[in-house]
Amino acid sequence: MDSQSSCVVVTGFGPFRQHLVNSSWEAVKELSKLGLGTDMAVELRTLQLPVDYREAKQRVTRIWEDFQPQLAVHVGMDTSAKVIFLEQCGKNRSYQDADIRGFRPEGSVCLPGGPDVIESVISMKAVCKNIVVEDVDVAYSRDAGRYVCDYAYYLSLHHGNRHAALIHTPPLSHWLPASLLGRTLQVIIQEMLEETGKTQAFNLICRKPNSQREATRGCLL
Repeated sequence: MDSQSSCVVVTGFGPFRQHLVNSSWEAVKELSKLGLGTDMAVELRTLQLPVDYREAKQRVTRIWEDFQPQLAVHVGMDTSAKVIFLEQCGKNRSYQDADIRGFRPEGSVCLPGGPDVIESVISMKAVCKNIVVEDVDVAYSRDAGRYVCDYAYYLSLHHGNRHAALIHTPPLSHWLPASLLGRTLQVIIQEMLEETGKTQAFNLICRKPNSQREATRGCLL
């Protein structure tokens, strides 16, 4: 993704089923007020995705075509969660639950012919270890649930050469209001950007000829 812009796109989801307020979108709205931090030299763009397979697919595709972001972070709500989950990978199959329009992907597949799993370039385990937010627990996950959020994530990983992330938030509560979720998103995304920077630096070193690599290693010692 050498042509990436200095832009981060963060999405949340709209209402679905009996959930008229989606904590993911409430958190993203709070993040939009906060920004990514004064020391982050990237532009933040936020938008809402509907819980609709076909529309989400179109919008995710446009995100990568129109913005070519450095990173796309998708935020979804896990209705049974008590902690925030960082999802390592998106899955291609077993999308059997209907969206808000009653639609199910044909063959229960996100991308026909695509790999079963696509992993994010970000090490979510590493990010989890470095996140410290009072009164908030953050955990690692490899199963994003096979619904529209997982579907959108897989597509974003595909279009963005794995430069995407999915964060699952619990429903809003008195102990986890939107304001706290927004601050937590800010901290998590800052750490994700740090992690992608480390990965890019490592890959750059690995691509160098051996002589240059030895010289670089000497400088780091």
